[in-house]
Amino acid sequence: MMMQIDVALICPDWADAVDDVPSLVQHTAEQAANACIAARPDRALCDVELSIALADDMKVQELNKQFRGIDKPTNVLAFPAEDEPCAGGIMLGDIIVACETVRREAAAAQKSVSDHLSHLIVHGVLHLFGFDHQDDAEAAQMEACESRILARLGIADPYADSTVAALSG
Repeated sequence: MMMQIDVALICPDWADAVDDVPSLVQHTAEQAANACIAARPDRALCDVELSIALADDMKVQELNKQFRGIDKPTNVLAFPAEDEPCAGGIMLGDIIVACETVRREAAAAQKSVSDHLSHLIVHGVLHLFGFDHQDDAEAAQMEACESRILARLGIADPYADSTVAALSG
């Protein structure tokens, strides 16, 4: 099985926010996807592809309005491709993350931008693998999975503190 993760640095402010942001995003997405694949043996035989765009609030707001009818930026959007075949495998979909929102949220939560970005990448990858948080049971399952993946990355459990705001992606 091969995994292709394309990272596009659309907003140059990401380079100031996180050291070597493309490598961090690539590594985090690989770890999250590998954890999902381990839980879904049907994917283990398929090559998978996904793309991640590191954008600004304006671009994310535009997409949020277009696809969700919400005219404001959010931290992360995930667009699952519903197992669309691609050359030799499955295109999982696209993730887009908003720089200014991530920076604000990280500061408010007193955590590093890189840790918060990693959490949002994990969150987005889980969405591409079919996880969701539409009800309490789904949210609990998704949060537990996020916490396990983040622990493997050496990142504190974002749900351990009850003051953490729910993700809006």
